[in-house]
Amino acid sequence: MENKNAMSKAKAAIVQTVEQAREDLVQLATSIHENPELGFEEFKALDFISGTLEKHGFTVQKGYGGLATSFRADAGSKENGPTVAFLAEYDALNGIGHGCGHNLIAACSTGAFLGLASVVKELPGRVSIIGTPAEEGGAGKVKLLANGAFDDVDFALMMHPSGGGSNLVGRGGRAACTVKVEFQGRGAHSSVPKNGINALSAVINVFNQIDLARPTFDPQDNINGIISNGGTASNIIPAFASCAFCLRADTMKRIEDLIEFIKVCVANAERLTGAKGTVSRDDISAERYPSKPICQAFKDNMAVMGIEMTWPDPKKQYGSSDIGNVSIKIPAIHDYLSITDDKSIQAHTKEYTAASITPQALDVCIKGAKGLAMTGYDILSDRTFQEEILKYHEEQIPEFYKQ
Repeated sequence: MENKNAMSKAKAAIVQTVEQAREDLVQLATSIHENPELGFEEFKALDFISGTLEKHGFTVQKGYGGLATSFRADAGSKENGPTVAFLAEYDALNGIGHGCGHNLIAACSTGAFLGLASVVKELPGRVSIIGTPAEEGGAGKVKLLANGAFDDVDFALMMHPSGGGSNLVGRGGRAACTVKVEFQGRGAHSSVPKNGINALSAVINVFNQIDLARPTFDPQDNINGIISNGGTASNIIPAFASCAFCLRADTMKRIEDLIEFIKVCVANAERLTGAKGTVSRDDISAERYPSKPICQAFKDNMAVMGIEMTWPDPKKQYGSSDIGNVSIKIPAIHDYLSITDDKSIQAHTKEYTAASITPQALDVCIKGAKGLAMTGYDILSDRTFQEEILKYHEEQIPEFYKQ
């Protein structure tokens, strides 16, 4: 490990590089914000990010990991070592735009990559930026993992915007999955219901079974559902009906148990009503395992940037993200920087969309880029720290994921 003074000079160089790129990073965040795109459709965002990286001299591989709107760029030294990857998100919310601030995530990770790349030639290892599409419901990171996109990555870092002045490190998240159920029955006029097979009755029966069993669930289990198609007219026995459920639980393993429970409910409804059911599911976003050693380093670096971060309330329930799947495979952080002090502005709203392009939000984005880049430097420059991180990761991941 380098001596303290040399390390300080390197971090100062990182900060200077990010600061010099401020105008480009602000323009990047603004361009993505002005052109919101849904998951797997982020072609403009892909071009905006690629253009920024190419302007700074980097080669961008588009369509990385088998996803059309993913990408990767790399920088490294001749000396072998681990790879630190900054992850970028850039999908928007339907009808809301960037109400989750992914425009800021993209710019922040791009800035972090530029910052660490400016000094990586002096370090043993490599820095990458990987574009991860469709976090909002598409589980892009899960698909990238399955396609081997993280096989050569040792550490994954990213920042996510928050609000209300809440700057959190080490925040967890439950596993989540969407399950869809469809029933095919037989249509009939409602004056002679015996001639039909009521698909809607089958859907309602599934809801009733879930509600009946709810008291037996684990405390952290959660199944919320909607009827997505209940028929077309009240005087017709529905030949088709469908519903969708959002499942949350402490672990991905428990989510799989709940999916099997829903399949049993569907089978019971089939026997009762005569309708034929089909069950499909999206990819499971796993629970999150934040790397506390990396979180602490990021916390320390953000303090240098003038932002004090805190550890979360362990009793509070939090949302889900496909970063959890990455955190099972490799040490990862997904820490939160507040872009507004207004506690009434909640994520996934149009108010948050407006907040994610303010001068305050853009300044936090730049500071986050500096903090992430310095944290990446802490990892690559210190083999002992790497070993500490890997040891913590090995101990925190449940054994059933290692089989």
